[in-house]
Amino acid sequence: MTESANGTRPADNGIEVRGLAREFKGGVRAVDGIDLDVTPGSIYGFLGPNGAGKSTTVHMLTTLLPPTSGSARVAGHDVVTEGAAVRDSIGAALQEAALDPQLSAREHMRLQGALHGIPKDERRRRGEALIERVGLTEAADRKVAGYSGGMKRRLDLALALLHGPRVLFLDEPTTGLDIQSRTALWDEVARLARDEGVTVFLTTQYLEEAEQLADRVGIIDRGVIVAEGTPSELKAEIGRPTVEAVPADDDREQAARVLEPFGEPVPGSPNAAAVRLSDGAEELANIVRAFDSAGIRIANLELHAPSLNDVFLAKTGRSLEGAQAEATDAGTGEQPVLEGAPA
Repeated sequence: MTESANGTRPADNGIEVRGLAREFKGGVRAVDGIDLDVTPGSIYGFLGPNGAGKSTTVHMLTTLLPPTSGSARVAGHDVVTEGAAVRDSIGAALQEAALDPQLSAREHMRLQGALHGIPKDERRRRGEALIERVGLTEAADRKVAGYSGGMKRRLDLALALLHGPRVLFLDEPTTGLDIQSRTALWDEVARLARDEGVTVFLTTQYLEEAEQLADRVGIIDRGVIVAEGTPSELKAEIGRPTVEAVPADDDREQAARVLEPFGEPVPGSPNAAAVRLSDGAEELANIVRAFDSAGIRIANLELHAPSLNDVFLAKTGRSLEGAQAEATDAGTGEQPVLEGAPA
């Protein structure tokens, strides 16, 4: 096994977690004894709804919050006993970008580089390269107060990469961004793992984000990991498609009774009845005939291939917030941001 210039081995880029837990006042266990392993140079997608324990997990792995029990090693270092070494090895872009609105991108880079002890010429070179990489060259001398949300997220990512971290933590980095800005961040994250061997721990509510980026996915709910595997493996556990019917007269219960013989009821969209089909998509024609025989007019009938949201529904009985957001993001949110474009 070869070593890098700073003497670290590629295996040191991984994350190992055993029985990690965090209990808050009142006995609330935000994270309840989780185990996970993140392979060096891979992207690990951590899915879950708000309050599931995602951010608490990240805060423990980045040494911002001590665990109540259990252990975790990040980049080969224990998060409790070797906190300084962990912090030297990681980069983090958390939900709220810690940016000074009165500083420009270049000024942020100079300040961050000085805090990391990077020599002046080196931090200038690295800063300019990263500013260009995230598409902020033309806006590099403008105050961050005039940046859009997407530009701030990209600057935050560049700052997290300035010291060359071996492990990168991204805590819902694209929440609230339009699809174009989100896709630009996805491309850079994928490149970091593919070309530079950076290990990425990504928390998200967006199913498409996990599908697009993650080599493996863990689903956390109420502090417990309820499913883990590659996206393909998790969807294969579900296997069968789902059919969803929205009755024209809003009588969901009657629609549910018609669907009941065809499979297992699952949560669906508002005013819709849904089942996971027992015999596959070939049942669709029989379902249409069943509704016709029952005299029920259908406003919308959809067949869904297995998805990560179906996995989450099967494991928790709930849908991810991001599953609904993805359906509307294309037409809402901030405007697409090109390099240096005004906010």
